[in-house]
Amino acid sequence: MKIPYLLLVAAFSAAGTHAAPFDKGDPKAGKALLEKACMSCHINMFGGDGSKIYTRADRKVKTPQQLAARISGCNANTGAGWFPDDELNVAAYLNQQYYKFK
Repeated sequence: MKIPYLLLVAAFSAAGTHAAPFDKGDPKAGKALLEKACMSCHINMFGGDGSKIYTRADRKVKTPQQLAARISGCNANTGAGWFPDDELNVAAYLNQQYYKFK
């Protein structure tokens, strides 16, 4: 487990007291990061525009903490090199667009 992941989980846990768990993130910046680093893989896995990874009936992410962990894992596995703030921005975008965690 990496230190940035621990900081990210702590930030998301603290964010749970707010109206939205990722309200400190910037969804616009998150969308740009996601499109640059993630979508080609998601398209290869699910076809179309890749969004089925978020909308499928058996999606893996069911909580804000799972979303944070998935983003952190993908960041590490792809070598995207995102900082914790970048991961938070991606989480803010995905939550706004797909997950709607409160």
